[in-house]
This record gives sequence, C-alpha cells and structure tokens, in this order.
Amino acid sequence: MTKNIPTRKIFFFRSCLMNVEYPGVESSTKWAFTKLGIDWIQDPNQSCCTGLGYYYDLFDQLSTTTIAARNFWLAKEKTKYENFAVLCSTCYAINKKSCYLLREKPEIFEKVNSILEQVGMKYKNNLDSRNNFFHVLEIFHKVREKIAEFNKFDLSKLRVASHPACHYYKTFSNDAIGKYDDSTVIDDIADCLGLDALQWYPEKILTCGAGFRVRYKNKPLSLEITLRKLKSLKSEGVNLLLHMCPNCQLQFDRYQPYLEKKYGEQFKLFHLNLSQLIALAMGAEPYKVVGIQTHTVKLEPFLQKYLNNGK
Repeated sequence: MTKNIPTRKIFFFRSCLMNVEYPGVESSTKWAFTKLGIDWIQDPNQSCCTGLGYYYDLFDQLSTTTIAARNFWLAKEKTKYENFAVLCSTCYAINKKSCYLLREKPEIFEKVNSILEQVGMKYKNNLDSRNNFFHVLEIFHKVREKIAEFNKFDLSKLRVASHPACHYYKTFSNDAIGKYDDSTVIDDIADCLGLDALQWYPEKILTCGAGFRVRYKNKPLSLEITLRKLKSLKSEGVNLLLHMCPNCQLQFDRYQPYLEKKYGEQFKLFHLNLSQLIALAMGAEPYKVVGIQTHTVKLEPFLQKYLNNGK
C-alpha cells in the first residue's frame, strides 16, 4: 500500500531526549524544512510523549494515551496542523499506538476524554495512526531530489551507512517505508546527496544495544552489542553512521570513545542524525544550527575533511 507523505500542515513534535542530548537535530530540521518550503508549526504547550517513562514502566498505558490525546487535541483543534512529524522513533511508536488505541478501543477513548474534560479539552478521535503520523525522515525522503538541488558540497568521498531504528520499523512495520531487514530510506537520501551509501553490511539490522533499561541494568551486554556493530562498520570502511533516533545516536556517539579506550581499538567513525547531515550539506552553520559542539565524537575533523570543498 502506497503511503501518502505530507509536506503541508506539519505539526513538528518535539522530542525530550533529542533536545537534551542533541538539540542541533531539531534546529537542523527546522532550518532545512524552512529552506525546502515545508509547511510546519510547533506548539509550546506540547508535552513529552512519556516514551522513556513508559518503557521503564513508570507510566501506564492510560496515562501515556491521555497525554497523547492532549497533544492530538493541540494539533488538530488548536493549531489546525494535523500531520505529526517526529524526530524520535520512540515518539513515533508511542503516538501511533496511542492513536490506534483511541480509535479501536471505545472504552479507552471514553476514559481518556473523561480525564481531558476536567481541563476543558475533548479529543474527537479525528486522527489516524497511519495517515497522520510520520517520521521526519519520511518527509525528507519525499523531497530528497529537492534536497539535492541545495547541496553545496562534493560528498562523493564520504562513505556512509545507516542505522535503522527499531521503534520505527518494528512497532508499525506495515506503515514504514521499506522493511527492517532491507531498509534503504536513509541510504536513498544519502545517494541523492552524492554520498557513497553502503546499502547493506553484516550487522545492519542489529539493535544499537541501548534497549532503554538494558543500558543501565546490564551495561556489559548493552555495550557488547554496540561494539559488534562498530566493528562491522569499521570492516566496511565506513566514515559516517547516520541516525534517525536520539537513543541510538546517544549509544554510539557517547560510548564509542569509551569502547575505543577499553579495547584499544580506534573506529574512526563519525555520527550525525540525518537532519544534521542534510542541514550541513545545504550550508547550515555547524555550531549555531547543527549543534556539533554537543557531540562526544568531535566533528571538526569531519568538517575539515569532507565539507571543505564547496562546489
């Protein structure tokens, strides 16, 4: 089934983890959206999706769905921008699941509205989990040829690979672009920018290792998985790993130096969210817009080597 990706009436959903760890991803996306003519809006009253708390069993499903319905009301009734675009794959999964439950479970819908009515809101169940919720990368994928027109650099010497996010591909797999075991959506955009995009590598579908609580409850196992992927990427001569999820980016960017020190092996791998790469390629300022100073693996050598050759 063909998926209709909108470029108008975009309700740009903020991610708490992304903005705490890599705020430049959001500013890069807004900068690129504006340059590309994407019609978007944000609402300062939007709240967190509760994703981290939900997957740590700190929020139950009713609380999470009620908070989601409040955000849906803000988008549909207050701003009139009904197409959610998210940067975080967990926000994507949480919002789509909440929307699905509200439409398919009348008892949940009624309970949620009984809570919202206490603060003067009433969600009308007028959003659809497939047709109103999108990952930002899907929008970029739709306009990838236009992105290529704005590219200011020769990136042909940059060998990149992508890391597919679990919560995008596994939770609502029928709604994703492509398949988890053959994901090329990020690679397609990289190709349009003239990069040498590695379509497949042995550990491509391996998780990042974070697993929410796994990182903290069983850190050796978590980092063992991360190390396996880093080794696989190194063996393929990859220079840059492109991300679509803040938790994945955090796992690789924050822990790569730790693993290099522990095992005495250098991976020489840079990390960027797809939005950051797009913004850089289109000429965004690296610090003020892209926020490279928030990264653990320093990106100044990357800029000097690969983005010092304007067309």
